[in-house]
Amino acid sequence: MLTIGQKFPDFSKTAVVSIEKGKEFETITSEFLVNDENVWTVMFWWPKDFTFVCPTEIAEFNKSYGEFRDRDTRLIGASTDTEFVHAAWRRDHADLRDLKFPMLADTSKSLAEDLGILEPNEKIAYRATFIIDPTGIIRWVSVNDLSVGRNVKEVLRVLDGLQTDELCPCNWVKGEETITV
Repeated sequence: MLTIGQKFPDFSKTAVVSIEKGKEFETITSEFLVNDENVWTVMFWWPKDFTFVCPTEIAEFNKSYGEFRDRDTRLIGASTDTEFVHAAWRRDHADLRDLKFPMLADTSKSLAEDLGILEPNEKIAYRATFIIDPTGIIRWVSVNDLSVGRNVKEVLRVLDGLQTDELCPCNWVKGEETITV
């Protein structure tokens, strides 16, 4: 599995960005992650569309979209399902219709494989979360087993800590003092 300090892999994938007819799909590439505007990226993966735990996480990331935007951070959701399955799921599930971030389709599973997050039997992605800095370097990775959803507030807490570029003690939250040495 790729880890902290490594470059996020190169990719070019189709993503669902809307459910409006004719505007559903865009291509997202790894070049999108690298920028001079100091914009960070959180890419989070789920195992399968049309399941039970996954939409709870996706909906929670969407509810927190403004908090990520306030931190100059873009969100990208991803799974190994196709863009057509993503689009159908968005149209079908009330909590997913108004997503403010793209749903990346890694149909070939090449990106999930490059990241080292493919479950060995079904070849679906684990619940992996990557925080990527504006230079394209992975700064945080978290992976949950397939049955346990992640904590979006913890992703925000870690992002806040990384963006301070300072030493942050255990259970630190934005606004608290950091450690000086």
